[in-house]
Amino acid sequence: MKIMEIEKTNRMNALFEFYAALLTDKQMNYIELYYADDYSLAEIAEEFGVSRQAVYDNIKRTEKILETYEMKLHMYSDYIVRSEIFDEIITKYPADSYLQEKISILTSIDNRD
Repeated sequence: MKIMEIEKTNRMNALFEFYAALLTDKQMNYIELYYADDYSLAEIAEEFGVSRQAVYDNIKRTEKILETYEMKLHMYSDYIVRSEIFDEIITKYPADSYLQEKISILTSIDNRD
């Protein structure tokens, strides 16, 4: 797999984690099978009894939807920034138990389902 394909797969998986609840069941199934489970278009088409083109079109449409959600809501990019800030604080103030506790709480909020 090429580096750009890996980056796209990682990004789609991350966006899916943040925005899956906003997708239809079909969109969730196709994206999860394609990106997370590494199914081919043909395997997904066979699983759902549709054409490969229908699966491809749905996946492309859903990718655009996920990117649109991210452009409007910034949940993934904000999560990345928060994580970087938390890491910087932890590194700069390793002995500050108050900060460590607050960062732990904020991190658990970010990571809840």
